[in-house]
Amino acid sequence: MAATLAACSRPANVQCAAPGRTSQRVAAPLQAAMHTRRMASVSSISGAASLMAAAPARAATRRHAAATLSIRSEISYVMIKPDGVQRGLVGEIIGRFERKGFKLVALKLFQCPKQVSGGVAVGGGVCCNCLDIAEEHYKDLSSKPFFGALVEYILSGPVVCMVWEGAGVVKSARKLIGATNPLEAEPGTIRGDLAVQARGRQPAWLCPLKWPLVGRNVVHGSDSAENGERETALWFGKDALVSWEPALAPWLIESNE
Repeated sequence: MAATLAACSRPANVQCAAPGRTSQRVAAPLQAAMHTRRMASVSSISGAASLMAAAPARAATRRHAAATLSIRSEISYVMIKPDGVQRGLVGEIIGRFERKGFKLVALKLFQCPKQVSGGVAVGGGVCCNCLDIAEEHYKDLSSKPFFGALVEYILSGPVVCMVWEGAGVVKSARKLIGATNPLEAEPGTIRGDLAVQARGRQPAWLCPLKWPLVGRNVVHGSDSAENGERETALWFGKDALVSWEPALAPWLIESNE
């Protein structure tokens, strides 16, 4: 009797629902909400699994893209001229490019062989093939009065031929090397620190026997990406570059993977 009165304490004109029916009405919405949450959880787990499954494929795509970029990296042909070799500056010059962080992909010491016929030097004693290479290398200066002397000079002794690779290497190498005229090159550059004589017409008192002068500016560097490719093919051929990855690369270039 007390339970009935407690369960039905509302006014007489309001009917009381049976306790069993009330619990069913409350339980139904709760069950629907729980089902919805379970389905959402399943969907989230499935989505996460799909993302995890796709991650290796995306990583492989990024690695492929990075490899493609590394293959297409800019290259610059850098040559230590006879004066730089004779003065023992090879290690100093290579060290500056290494400390900068560029990658060396080709290197050789080149001495033009002498062309001899019957014990007598021909064509000034210079191999015709070497002469062709030197003239092609400096073809942009063929109209200059010092062109012949420049070609002769570059073949007069051993040179160190190098190819450096990296993003923006051509422009950066030109900055490392400095202005063509060593007297105008900034301190800290290779020419600014290691050379003093410019090429071109000099005062008679400075050079009474031979002018225009070729000059002694130690090193050559490509002036454009196109010339970097052209000069590399000229001095090394197309298949001479070594593809490798420096161990220090992650400390030089941040990866986006």
